[in-house]
Amino acid sequence: MKKLFLASYFSGAASAFTAFAGDCNGKKVAFIPTASLPEKMSFYVGADRKALLKLGMEVEDLEVSTAATGEIEAKIAAADCIFVSGGNTFFLLQELRRTGADKLIAAHIEIGKLYIGASAGSMVLAPNIEYVKHMDKPTDAPELNGDFAALGIVPFSVVPHFANFPFKKATEKIVASYSGTLDLRPIANHQAVTVVGDKIEVVSAEAKKKAAKEKK
Repeated sequence: MKKLFLASYFSGAASAFTAFAGDCNGKKVAFIPTASLPEKMSFYVGADRKALLKLGMEVEDLEVSTAATGEIEAKIAAADCIFVSGGNTFFLLQELRRTGADKLIAAHIEIGKLYIGASAGSMVLAPNIEYVKHMDKPTDAPELNGDFAALGIVPFSVVPHFANFPFKKATEKIVASYSGTLDLRPIANHQAVTVVGDKIEVVSAEAKKKAAKEKK
């Protein structure tokens, strides 16, 4: 059964993740930062890694663009969950496809391994990432040759950073341009789309914090 946590910014939604996944202390994470390589700023990668470590998880970096096939297979197989960070979604898709990591990740998701996506890592699970051109540069992934068919793990398309700086205009343009043709799931930085089997919902870190305070 599929179990997915698709965030905009993982560290911003970490409290919602703990409510979703339960105790993750000691769990091993295959951490894939590949999407961040073409980006000038990548602070979010470190922030998300720290958030995972704070939860007591064991983080094992896996740079798929340079790793050998055997290393990719071994690290994903040994992990309790897969984390794919943000950055350029087109570059991420190019490298996952080039190395065969796309099919490997899909296979592990299908057998129930927890998948955590952040921004690009969330969008790449859509059927197609053409809509992401308003946020990311397709030119950073020349090997795709305009073929933006993605992993197709979910039937919808996450729109991360909705109404958040600096993507406010870009995300609004995506919604205006594609809401009639795609099943869009816009989420802010404190939110995530969760999938458990066929159940899909949007969760909020702020809502989880409020609920915790009310219990006290």
